[in-house]
Amino acid sequence: MENFIKNLILSEGADVCGIGSIDRFSDAPKGFSPLDIWSDCKSVISLGVAIPKGLTQVSSRLIYGHFNGDICNVVDKIESKVAKFIEQKYDCVCVPIPCDGPYEYWDEENLIGRGLISMKHTAIACGLGSMGKNSLLVNPKFGNLLTVGAIFTNLELQPDPICKDLCLPNCHKCLDACPVQAIKDKSVNQKLCRTNSFGQTKRGFGTIECNKCRVVCPLRFGVKNYK
Repeated sequence: MENFIKNLILSEGADVCGIGSIDRFSDAPKGFSPLDIWSDCKSVISLGVAIPKGLTQVSSRLIYGHFNGDICNVVDKIESKVAKFIEQKYDCVCVPIPCDGPYEYWDEENLIGRGLISMKHTAIACGLGSMGKNSLLVNPKFGNLLTVGAIFTNLELQPDPICKDLCLPNCHKCLDACPVQAIKDKSVNQKLCRTNSFGQTKRGFGTIECNKCRVVCPLRFGVKNYK
């Protein structure tokens, strides 16, 4: 069953897929556990779609920002389609979760937003990678280029093993590259980051002014492509 589900998700365009049991979410903050959304959740399926490597080679302002945001729609469409197929095949229930927005939590003073669940921590709990010092998910094959989503199900699925820590112990390039020093202890000061990273053209198109923490990472293209 697990292999069928993973192959199905990959066939729909995802680059990676992993499974985590609900007990791996026991330390999730109150209000942000899968069980806070759906009390019958037994397993969590995490999937990821990588942006093209080339988007890290050009200015982040327009091209990177456009396609990095568009990937969220791709992930959500895969979740919705796969959830229905799994329900029909296994006579179960699946809940696709928005990979980014919409979400409720917003601290206006500190510009802190939180998704319905932390997709990065969910991916880690499903064996897809580890947390980088820049707070981005690092996957062995796709580095930090993944956008991840999740599907909850009441199927009891065999979980995948947890990935070892991939972040290079003595590397701090992401911390040094941050122009506003927003990164600390594998977390990001969202107020500093947002005010530095997001802008708008005169025409009103959204822009990404900074993605340095992603592009300077030696593991941005994965472990085999380390440089």
